[in-house]
Amino acid sequence: MDEIDCSRKDGDVEIRHPTHPGQYTEFGTEELRAHYLVEDLFAPGEIRTVYTHQDRMVLGGAVPRPGTALELSAEPPLRSEYFCERRELGVIALGGGSVTADGEEYELAHRDCLYVGRGTRSVSFSSDEGARFYLVSAPAHTEYPTRVARHADTTPAELGDPATANVRGLRKYVHPEGIHSCQLVMGITELAEGSVWNTMPCHTHDRRTECYLYVDLPPEHRVIHLLGRPDETRHLVVRNEQAVISPSWSVHSGAGTHRYGFVWAMAGENQDFGDMDHVAIDELR
Repeated sequence: MDEIDCSRKDGDVEIRHPTHPGQYTEFGTEELRAHYLVEDLFAPGEIRTVYTHQDRMVLGGAVPRPGTALELSAEPPLRSEYFCERRELGVIALGGGSVTADGEEYELAHRDCLYVGRGTRSVSFSSDEGARFYLVSAPAHTEYPTRVARHADTTPAELGDPATANVRGLRKYVHPEGIHSCQLVMGITELAEGSVWNTMPCHTHDRRTECYLYVDLPPEHRVIHLLGRPDETRHLVVRNEQAVISPSWSVHSGAGTHRYGFVWAMAGENQDFGDMDHVAIDELR
């Protein structure tokens, strides 16, 4: 493959096209990264977005400068008057700041989540502390109220075992028993000190696309993220605050050179968190 042409620009939005599971086995390192890795979401004074045709999700990063606000606009690919005209939006604060939705201001501490419902006409971001806001959006066919989930008030599910270096706490924010949404499911997983593996044993879920944003990695450390069909995996080397788009047919798991966390978000056919096609470790290739 002489040219990487998996994405294009429409306005200020990068558009990623989907891939068939028969394609990725022919990709080299740069092709894999161009299709599945989102490298530069966070830039001072900007909102950057990536529109993927995998379940038509939008990933974004908003980095307001102190004393200013950034307004989320409806870019050309959405063909809408405003961003949430036909969409719902999940926001995770990476640092403290505020989000204003239709005139109501929501103060968010580090790791808090704000769900913004379909029909919200105006969304803006501000922070005096240098915060970054991670955005995930999916199409919505009905409206649910805008709500906040506090990191400090959310009890994590404790998963894993020290013997397999995957002790982690999983917090669900947007899900059927928490903040209600049309199809978005969203939360954050934080690994314990000394643990490096996430989501192992791994799984696929052929009914939903899932995206990971890796956080809490020191600059010199990386996560090795596994992707692809279980019997023919590939990998991406991922640094802090980079995201991975996982098609529904792909595993999504990884191990880091340092403890880390990741924001996970899904959209697709259902919201059943347990609807997974599990893969035994001895089946991986």
